[in-house]
Amino acid sequence: MTLVKFNDKRPNSLMPGVNEIFESIFDDTFFSDRMIARVPAVNISETENSYHVELAAPGLKKEDFKLNLEQNNLAIAVDQAAEQNDNQKNYTKREYSYSSFVRSFTLPEGADHSNIEASYTDGVLKIDIAKREEAKAVRRQIEIK
Repeated sequence: MTLVKFNDKRPNSLMPGVNEIFESIFDDTFFSDRMIARVPAVNISETENSYHVELAAPGLKKEDFKLNLEQNNLAIAVDQAAEQNDNQKNYTKREYSYSSFVRSFTLPEGADHSNIEASYTDGVLKIDIAKREEAKAVRRQIEIK
């Protein structure tokens, strides 16, 4: 018996050439850029007193953003008109151009809808959502008897 080793990333693959073809098609940036919806990345964190949302969207102005709160959903939208410039650059690849997008988030039950603040600095939209008093963590030292 002779062992045959395939140069394939997946074990037990019977047709390694087929995998290479699919990988070359799906890993191609021209194809994958059009398959993936272009929306900015988001970081969400929580502190004792509030929730924090940070959305990375370089190249925009604070006037480009529309924040809407409807019931328990916070929607962040940008609908930027395309600027026509005579001396517009001829890009080979352009990854951080957001002409329009919408990101929606369901707020937790403990969020104070009347106390939401937003700022846009250095390409990052920061949204702070205060917690209601009853949602804040109760901390105290418990004495052991």
